[in-house]
Amino acid sequence: MNDKKTSRLRRAAKTRVRIHRQEAVRLTVHRTNLHIYAQVVAADGAKVLASASTAEKEVRAKQPKGSNKEAAALVGKRIAEKATAAGVTEVAFDRAGFSYHGRVKALAEAAREGGLKF
Repeated sequence: MNDKKTSRLRRAAKTRVRIHRQEAVRLTVHRTNLHIYAQVVAADGAKVLASASTAEKEVRAKQPKGSNKEAAALVGKRIAEKATAAGVTEVAFDRAGFSYHGRVKALAEAAREGGLKF
């Protein structure tokens, strides 16, 4: 069965294989209808170094609706701050099979402005 989720996960797997070969720290993004989540994962995939999402109290105070580009940009800035605090400046962007458009693109651009290189 080749539904939307299966197709997305197949695309995500291809990207993750390439990132794994690079042995790079990855910035992974997950998007739902209500929220967007970002995590900075260690190169071996064993540890989450930083995380941010629109479900956090601090983000919801500034942007109560978590399903728009402004909220995604806030999460991008927060993940960049937290990653920098954890000593990470270079990451590989793992969009988890989601297209680089809309909220995913807003998060990525905000993370770049926040100081992450990818």
